[in-house]
Amino acid sequence: MDAGDGQIERRLEQLHTWGPYGLLGISVVLALVSTGQVDGRVEWETDTGLVAAAIALQLWWHGTRSRRPARGRVPSRAGTAYYVLRWAIAFTLTLSSGFFAFYASAGYMDADELIPGMWRRLGLFAGAITVAGAQCGGLPPRSAAQWAAFGALLVANSVLQTVVAHLTEQEERRSRERAATIAELERTNAALQRALDENVALHAQLLVQAREAGVAEERRRLAAEIHDTIAQGLTGIIAQLQVAANAPGPPAARVHLERASALARHSLGEARRSVHNLAPVALADDGLPQALRKTVAEWGERIGVRAGFTVTGTSEELHDEVAATLLRIAQEALSNAARHAAATRVEVTLSFMGDEVTLDVRDDGRGFDPIAVPARTGSGGFGLDGMRARAERIAGHLAVESEPGHGTALSARVPLVRHDR
Repeated sequence: MDAGDGQIERRLEQLHTWGPYGLLGISVVLALVSTGQVDGRVEWETDTGLVAAAIALQLWWHGTRSRRPARGRVPSRAGTAYYVLRWAIAFTLTLSSGFFAFYASAGYMDADELIPGMWRRLGLFAGAITVAGAQCGGLPPRSAAQWAAFGALLVANSVLQTVVAHLTEQEERRSRERAATIAELERTNAALQRALDENVALHAQLLVQAREAGVAEERRRLAAEIHDTIAQGLTGIIAQLQVAANAPGPPAARVHLERASALARHSLGEARRSVHNLAPVALADDGLPQALRKTVAEWGERIGVRAGFTVTGTSEELHDEVAATLLRIAQEALSNAARHAAATRVEVTLSFMGDEVTLDVRDDGRGFDPIAVPARTGSGGFGLDGMRARAERIAGHLAVESEPGHGTALSARVPLVRHDR
């Protein structure tokens, strides 16, 4: 309940407490002023006793009300007895002077608080009889005209009180409904608060899980980067040194040593680049087509295999992540071809096709059975699994076609995401 409702509640409480005193006082004053001027029927000995009884009744009820909480007051037997006694005193006083109908009208404002259920309508009707009698000139009526006026006034007062009572009951019902709605809203708010608290805890848990997943993913990515750069470079260096060791003479050995030295410098650059931003060093100054062309040419010269590179479609500058992913896939595919395929020719094709980019690597090597290769997706392995994981990381996919004795065709298809400008 807000401050405005509390103020209204206090004023109603004051009206119910002091209103009957005020109406009784007005009735007494008007009756005294009109003594001997209306009909001379005021009997002050009797009336004084009834007024004293009315005051005593009000004092008793005022003490009873003060011991009950304002918002907890509901119709009771004590309230009904108080209403009946007050009506009887007011009715008797009205027989002496019609001005005591003001006191009788006190029942209009507190019948809903004193009388339960349908008995309330009967109490209001009794009050209407007293007021109608005073309005028509006193009770009992002494002529047919007075009886007619009394009947009309009784109907008018009864209808008026019925309407007021109906409106009051509706307001009470709305008040109860509002109270029930407020209670339900409070329960709902409490449930929502509990849900919010649970969501906060769940969100914190999800953040921890996401952080752990991010750390694991970054570790896998770093491992793949090291495998695709430094490990491959070291493998090439070892291969060149082995060839140099078995060379027939110093000139041939010198060629392989120079290649090993170049691979060592390249691997060192890759290692330094990994420390900085993990972007392929080949892409530092060139776009993907140029980087792939150099990579394929250097690989073919180093391995001694005919290697060709082709670009189809309109070349576009790709997002760094897309370009790095395709270059790493090409490097891994060439590394696999060097280690396993025993190929004599390798063809690499980069195709720009509208909203997609495709990288195809084909060789004429010994091939293999893809079904027989154990799947290690998500296990942290490299090779085919590593290339497939790279493609899927940027919403792409990797397809491999191979058959023993008929070479291998690898195709990586990824979305074409242009370079940020």
